[in-house]
Amino acid sequence: MSEISIRPASLPLAPVLATLHAESFGAEGWSFDQIRGSLALTTTKAWIAYHGQTPVGLIFCQLAGADAEILTLCVQPAMRRKGIAALILRRAVDEIRAAGVAKIMLEVAADNIAARRLYEHFGFIVIGARANYYKRGAVTVDGVMYAL
Repeated sequence: MSEISIRPASLPLAPVLATLHAESFGAEGWSFDQIRGSLALTTTKAWIAYHGQTPVGLIFCQLAGADAEILTLCVQPAMRRKGIAALILRRAVDEIRAAGVAKIMLEVAADNIAARRLYEHFGFIVIGARANYYKRGAVTVDGVMYAL
């Protein structure tokens, strides 16, 4: 999508990011305080995708020396399946690599097939699992750990 732009996210955008995350994850979405707290850390790097001037996706990463972790990646439900997540992920991976990070890790719900395919397309490999890691009401789903 040529009308998509990816820009660094900053603390003043916390309300927008919290709304976007809630739209994407529902009750499991990060709160405003969680978004604000993460953005306040110097080790957090985040980017937001815009369709024109409308925020449609985000990624949060935590950098720690030679390692980084993708904490969350989401695209507004109405904008999914348009390649936006891949654009956001590419920007984050490129910038993380440019910062000298050797290993990027993440974790995703085992039943999130679209996300798993995206990460595997980027070369992430499964390195482990966490049983019953994600809680969705009374249901639990395993977390699958990946590394690049």
